[in-house]
Amino acid sequence: MKSAVVQLPGLNRDRDMIAALTKISGQAPITVWQTETEIPDVDLIVIPGGFSYGDYLRCGAIAARMPVMQAIKAKAEQGVKVLGVCNGFQILVEAGMLPGALMRNASLKFVCKEVKLEVANAETDFTRAYAQGQILRCPIAHHDGNYFADAETLSAIEGNGQVVFRYAENTNPNGSANDIAGIINEKGNVLGMMPHPENLIEAAHGGSDGRGLFASALNVIAA
Repeated sequence: MKSAVVQLPGLNRDRDMIAALTKISGQAPITVWQTETEIPDVDLIVIPGGFSYGDYLRCGAIAARMPVMQAIKAKAEQGVKVLGVCNGFQILVEAGMLPGALMRNASLKFVCKEVKLEVANAETDFTRAYAQGQILRCPIAHHDGNYFADAETLSAIEGNGQVVFRYAENTNPNGSANDIAGIINEKGNVLGMMPHPENLIEAAHGGSDGRGLFASALNVIAA
């Protein structure tokens, strides 16, 4: 399956994401720059992590208003899968493609460490390589990962099965409501998550717990 990685000024995880997608799918993704208004036919679009535009205004706020985001929205409406990791998650929220908001960590400090994740919904196009309730290891590195939504929105996304990953075993690093680490849209093709699965896909990383997400999204479960 074909994939694309979005590049924006300040993102610094694009190379990691390109490497992960190449290793798991066997073909390098195309790269898409911020000013592009059309995206070639692909099956998966990824917005990687980093600090787009220096995190000015709010994390992801400026990036969400770049021309490429209109092209990504159009592709998502057509059913193309979109994955936003860390700053990518923040951008998707700022662009209105996912509900809620990502606020400053409860500790008011940047957090960089490994956490445990529970697969809260294993029936998505991003998680079918995992088992329901499976516990994964995954690295994080963020300052604004505290997921917030009003009570009505939280109730809706919980009831719809839109919570895909939760921080598990008391490892919530940022104060996120309901231990939420990743959510999906109602249609089921746009996933945002704060942890970095691309940094735990092979033995050289110290584990491969993140590999299943990409294998699922790229339809290469046997990889």
